[in-house]
Amino acid sequence: MKTTATFYHAGCPVCVEAEQSVAQALDPQRYNVEIVHLGDQAGRVAEAKAAGVKSVPAIVMNGQTFHINFGAAIEALG
Repeated sequence: MKTTATFYHAGCPVCVEAEQSVAQALDPQRYNVEIVHLGDQAGRVAEAKAAGVKSVPAIVMNGQTFHINFGAAIEALG
């Protein structure tokens, strides 16, 4: 059974670079990667906050939130 890894970002250059790196690094046999562009999907900001996202880019997988570099604070997105 595959695990879903949800990658949250805001479309900034740091986020886009991280998205490309993460998408390539995760084993597609083990993970379904969902990309959530919070600039385009503002309705999902509350979901990201509830998952523990404090800044983007970030990835949530196996119930844990991992922050990657720093593109924008989640508070700036909504």
